[in-house]
Amino acid sequence: MIVLVLNSGSSSVKYQVIDPEEKRVLASGLVERIGMSGAILTHRPTGKDEVRLSGEILDHKMAIEYVLSVLLSKNHGVLQSKNEIDAVGHRVVHGGEAFSASVLIDEGVMRELRKCIDYAPLHNPPNLKGINAAEQLLPDVPQIGVFDTAFHQSMPPYAFMYGLPYTIYKRHGIRRYGFHGTSHRFVSDRALELTGMSKDQSKIITCHLGKGASIAAIKNGKSVDTSMGFTPLEGLLMGTRSGDMDPAIILQIMSKEELTLNDATILLNKHSGLIGVSGVSSDMREIEENYNSNERAKLAHDMFTYRLKKYIGAYAAAMGGVDILVFTGGIGENSILVRKNSLQDLEFLGLKIDSAKNELKSKEARYISAGDSKVKCVVIPTNEELIIAMDTMEIVKGLKKKK
Repeated sequence: MIVLVLNSGSSSVKYQVIDPEEKRVLASGLVERIGMSGAILTHRPTGKDEVRLSGEILDHKMAIEYVLSVLLSKNHGVLQSKNEIDAVGHRVVHGGEAFSASVLIDEGVMRELRKCIDYAPLHNPPNLKGINAAEQLLPDVPQIGVFDTAFHQSMPPYAFMYGLPYTIYKRHGIRRYGFHGTSHRFVSDRALELTGMSKDQSKIITCHLGKGASIAAIKNGKSVDTSMGFTPLEGLLMGTRSGDMDPAIILQIMSKEELTLNDATILLNKHSGLIGVSGVSSDMREIEENYNSNERAKLAHDMFTYRLKKYIGAYAAAMGGVDILVFTGGIGENSILVRKNSLQDLEFLGLKIDSAKNELKSKEARYISAGDSKVKCVVIPTNEELIIAMDTMEIVKGLKKKK
């Protein structure tokens, strides 16, 4: 089976062509600057040279047309015909309370997704554009929606509710939804494979650390809590997002600085976090390059690891212990210093880190805990696209059985 995985952003489309039965990537790529001058398609066919193509790409439909064209091209393609594409799997950021699992997209699903635009106004509209474009270009191919929020729909009400009037939740759906669900799901399942532990008796904490960062508590294979909330703004300190803060602070800032609602949104999402504190960069690599020479860079780093440590302790308490701790994402997989500092003084949890293992670099899943550590600590590269492709395959196989 061949699945085209699409992740449609406001001005970009990321894609992979995957054979989920063999867990093999045939090609991957990115279309950037959609609707702007100098649009570029970067295409990486497996086993062939990368190619970069530029052109006028006005909208998402044209972007996906470019993608299909390069996938079928004689020199750079990996497919002989569009008919080889058995299904399209779409990353959808927000599924609200309507979707606790991946689904075949039909008009009813699209109606629900349009209702979710208020929850993710920056993400869901381009996701929907990608779905509409793929349906037009591949009209007889099943379209599957895979949601960032779905994995966290298993959270109990006491974990997802906020201390607001209950009527606010009922009227407007204000609650914790959580994000990065496909990543937390993939690495927690991979951790169980790696350790040989039974899902039904497991307590796992997964740390997805990149420019966007979240942590999840996963008990017996189900998410029971996660740090991101109603939006991806809550929780850990991030590249440009503030993370947790007293909600009255923004009211005070808006008053003192005479900010509009849009100004405040930009402040919290684009100018805060690592870049706001350090004044150096939103990129953890540059923060660490300046760690010993710039006090604000060190402060930003220390805030990041301190908050991460607090969440690890909190989630261990919430689950009554922890068996496996997972690091993933660009920072989680690559930052030796983040892992070292965030895990310092957690021996009371039964967690012992092997410093030599922590300093090794590898693209493969690996242990960084000591041999006698009660808690297994592992670094696992995430693979959200594979999850999307696998879910897509299972749904399509189910459709064929019904026929």
